[in-house]
Amino acid sequence: MTDTITRDIIEHLGFTDEIERLRRYIEAWVAGCSAEMRPLLEWQFIAKPKYFRPLTIFSCYRAVREGEIPESIIRSAAVLEMMHNVSLVIDDILDKSPERRGKATMHTRFGELNALMASGFIVAEGYRLSAEDPHDILLFSGLLKRLGVAECAQWRLRRQPLGVEDWLAIAGEDTGSMFETCACLATRDDALRKFAHLLGVLYHGCDDVGDVKGLESLGGGGEEDLRDGILTLPASLAIADPSISALFCKPDPTPEDLTIISAAMITALPAADKKLDELAAEAKWEAQLHTATPATLFALVDYTRELSRR
Repeated sequence: MTDTITRDIIEHLGFTDEIERLRRYIEAWVAGCSAEMRPLLEWQFIAKPKYFRPLTIFSCYRAVREGEIPESIIRSAAVLEMMHNVSLVIDDILDKSPERRGKATMHTRFGELNALMASGFIVAEGYRLSAEDPHDILLFSGLLKRLGVAECAQWRLRRQPLGVEDWLAIAGEDTGSMFETCACLATRDDALRKFAHLLGVLYHGCDDVGDVKGLESLGGGGEEDLRDGILTLPASLAIADPSISALFCKPDPTPEDLTIISAAMITALPAADKKLDELAAEAKWEAQLHTATPATLFALVDYTRELSRR
């Protein structure tokens, strides 16, 4: 079963069969893994995934090539989904999140040691599955390095008086790098790298806005970000006010402080939506510049943009 919101997107874009092939690939991989690790992998992968990143791979492939999506791209999408889940497991440990999308996180269910060891196991398996494809190996290596740097930078820069440009840089290395990798896996070149970067930043921003609106469509953690002083898009706009910035930068904000910051972030939502609209328009421009048939990519941008409005 896929996430219900993403299922609508999958059906509209015409990738139901490809997502089913991907699901079967991941299930077969889990079934063939070590019996010690299998319960953890089943818990993490055999649920209701969104598969939005594989969907991006398939959309980018279809934008530049006709015909059936080959098994090699299904494998690339599966390994990308594996690497993505590694980042989720680590994020959940760092954020001390007990749940993700209404389900206990891996470290909550199995303990931190097991979750960390499973993360290493998944990475190793991803490289094993990609062993005969140097192109994919280089992309996954670059992605994991960028994600590591982004996570450290985001944590180091929390509770700082930063702005929208700083948020763009953080989101670009965090989610943007993941979506860039999706495009490059699909096209085997950099033709759609900038498009995918913008799509990833848009997704990241919609996640931020959705959290403030109290949405769960993207599975993020608004309360944790507020508590930890993470620079989200609404926060970067709200702390332009010096009084809000002073509260945001406090080492130990009180519940009252957090309430005031949250209210300021809600006030900043129209400006955040305007920024997201700009990112969506720029992503569509990139798609039009670099593909002869950008309709699928346009639809992907539109669906991404709508996620923060649900």
